[in-house]
Amino acid sequence: MEIQFNPSRSFCYQFGRYTVLAEVLQMLEVTSGHEFRLTELAQRVIDKYLSPEQQQIKVKKAQSDRLEPIHSIVKFFVSFIAKEQETFIRIGEGVYRSRTADDISDVELEDAALADGDEDTAEFEGWIYAFSFPALVRSNEAFPIKIGKTIGSVEERVQRQCKGSAAFDNPIILGKWQVKRVGPTELAAHNVLKARGKWRENVPGVEWFNTTALEVKTILDFVASS
Repeated sequence: MEIQFNPSRSFCYQFGRYTVLAEVLQMLEVTSGHEFRLTELAQRVIDKYLSPEQQQIKVKKAQSDRLEPIHSIVKFFVSFIAKEQETFIRIGEGVYRSRTADDISDVELEDAALADGDEDTAEFEGWIYAFSFPALVRSNEAFPIKIGKTIGSVEERVQRQCKGSAAFDNPIILGKWQVKRVGPTELAAHNVLKARGKWRENVPGVEWFNTTALEVKTILDFVASS
């Protein structure tokens, strides 16, 4: 992703996330599974794209009069994003290694297979869940609700979804329903809500609907009885 240089914190974030971190992930030190210092690898990418003069330009720190050089801000954002997204395993102060298959739980693997439409995992028993945020909840009317699926813990799944995102509050789980065929059941619920004009298309994220927990339960009961 080509990003036009601009001496601003916004540039540092975009550059760090979409260029620096993306290239670090492809480096041999990372793909080999060995330990590495993230800031050192990030600096290599920074040197590739920014001149020494550009790197030393100082930008005002957020909510402070303190000035920091571009290269320091970029490396901060790279480390921050990697931590929030759990991109690497932290070994020590500033030292990381890439995640391996042994670091990924069976539930994460199965949820990923569900998301990719794997036919075998689609037949698993699991949970359909609905969550929203406190500021969106309404008592007697429909409001934005995320409807998803998992074969593991609903609570862990929701927290994992919201972690590192632009969520402005802690999520509230409005309901969870155990079903026999979690993939097809979720798809059926989504399709019914879309047919009713409840899908919120132009919003951050996917699987958001203007609905209620009762409506979701009613649809799932109907699907289960069909």
